[in-house]
Amino acid sequence: MVEFKDKLVLITGAGSGIGEALAYQFAQKGTNVLLTGRRRANLEKVKVECEKMGVKGYVCELDLEQYSSIDSLVEYIDSNGLNPNFIVLNAGISQRALTFDSDFSVDQKLMNTNYFGSVYLIKKLRHHLIGAPKAHIAVNTSISGLFGFPLRSAYCASKRALFGFFESLALEYPHIKVTFIIPGRIRTEISRSAVLGDGSKFGEMDPGQANGMDVTKCAKIAIKAIAKEKHKKLIGGTELLMAYIYKYTPWLYYILARKVSAH
Repeated sequence: MVEFKDKLVLITGAGSGIGEALAYQFAQKGTNVLLTGRRRANLEKVKVECEKMGVKGYVCELDLEQYSSIDSLVEYIDSNGLNPNFIVLNAGISQRALTFDSDFSVDQKLMNTNYFGSVYLIKKLRHHLIGAPKAHIAVNTSISGLFGFPLRSAYCASKRALFGFFESLALEYPHIKVTFIIPGRIRTEISRSAVLGDGSKFGEMDPGQANGMDVTKCAKIAIKAIAKEKHKKLIGGTELLMAYIYKYTPWLYYILARKVSAH
């Protein structure tokens, strides 16, 4: 089992949702937390709660769309003598629009936030990762990264790309463990911040999201997977059946995927 106590975890998108819930799970295990995200006020609140558990908390604003913001985070890490033992790539945005109703700028935005930002961050941290005797990266993908799904073309593409990159990384550097966290419908605000075809916010809670798994339960399952150094961990409810249907009876998947509500 992985040792968490007195280590340091860097979490992207730590101000809410799964990232926030994971921050509390790590803190409960004695792991110091470096919380990053776009909303400092949210991060500061999470930091206070983590520090109540007896760990050190650090906050640094981060916008994964902006490479200069990632550069600033790495500068913050180095200037403060921090050395993350765990990196949780959690930040991301979703989508609610038909493929041809989505402006190309939406495809770019999702790829930049969900994929390129995380890749750039990991490459900027290579001096920490390559030199460490052991490191662990947890990548929050999505069940939608396993297959295509209506109203999610850019989202599915960005999440699927993460598998290719980080599986390759893990094969090249055996001392870097990679765990893919693959959530289905989890009760978070991600659908509210999802983007429409013109780039504006969807602004609504999907019924499927509202009835999804509790985010704390999701985080508990995720951290157990990290502790056991599992390669992939599906998390969710009955919607996870689609992953197995897609794998073993793809013809049935195509029938069902057109009928399942995308909300």
